[in-house]
Amino acid sequence: MAESRNYFHLHLVSDSTGETLIAVSRAAAAQYQGVASIEHVYPLVRNGEQLERVIAEIQSSPGIVLFTLVDPELAERLETACFDSGSPALSVLAPILEAFQSYLGPASTPRPGAQHSLNSDYFKRIDALNYTMMHDDGQLPSDLETADVVLLGVSRTSKTPTSIYLANRGIKTVNIPLVPGVPLPPAVQNLKRPLIVGLFASPDRIVQIRQNRLLALNAAQDSPYVDRESVADEISRSRRLFAERGWPVIDVSRRSIEETAAGILDLYRAHAMRFIAQA
Repeated sequence: MAESRNYFHLHLVSDSTGETLIAVSRAAAAQYQGVASIEHVYPLVRNGEQLERVIAEIQSSPGIVLFTLVDPELAERLETACFDSGSPALSVLAPILEAFQSYLGPASTPRPGAQHSLNSDYFKRIDALNYTMMHDDGQLPSDLETADVVLLGVSRTSKTPTSIYLANRGIKTVNIPLVPGVPLPPAVQNLKRPLIVGLFASPDRIVQIRQNRLLALNAAQDSPYVDRESVADEISRSRRLFAERGWPVIDVSRRSIEETAAGILDLYRAHAMRFIAQA
């Protein structure tokens, strides 16, 4: 039986940025409630000298080792050192590369960090990020037709962070707040190309987030902004608007930004296919 523990060392060794390892390891670690991982991230490990420094760290704090090293000599050296120190080690990319090789044959030249090359996809993401930041919180409403996605919702429905996440996936995103007494920009109602998505949450969730916001700003709490009845009315009005326009909606009450964005991307793919078919 494994030794009971409330924390463990997690070593993530990459010849690139380490983002793949961080995402995979956190997904696995999340299955163990009450056990915290102490992350040691080692990015851009591409030669023997760098690897030896990593090995010294692993030996001083043994734990689980996950790595993405395309250089077979570096990978073998790391696996040997981990075996000697009693730290289980796993190449996260190995089973995936084996599947690719069985179908496509071996890669001609292993390329560390190849997924982060400055190609057209990279510049598309940068363009989307610039566009999204310029159109944050209802700014520049005159050119909304150039957006891929338009997000609508009352205050504190995670519109801005969701927009930035989508932009990092290359999706030009506009977010527009629904404010009591302020009409929706007329341009929104006539949009043809962008996907419009309404975001909403439960009144209790919105009130909680807004109260925390006011506390952070050291502002008064006796405001319609955090009054539950007022908030419930805001949300009800927003949902009626979405229903009247036939816009898809997503309840963000218990969703992470990543989950909300995944739902929007699914809607966007279907919307884009329909738009192409009608063109």
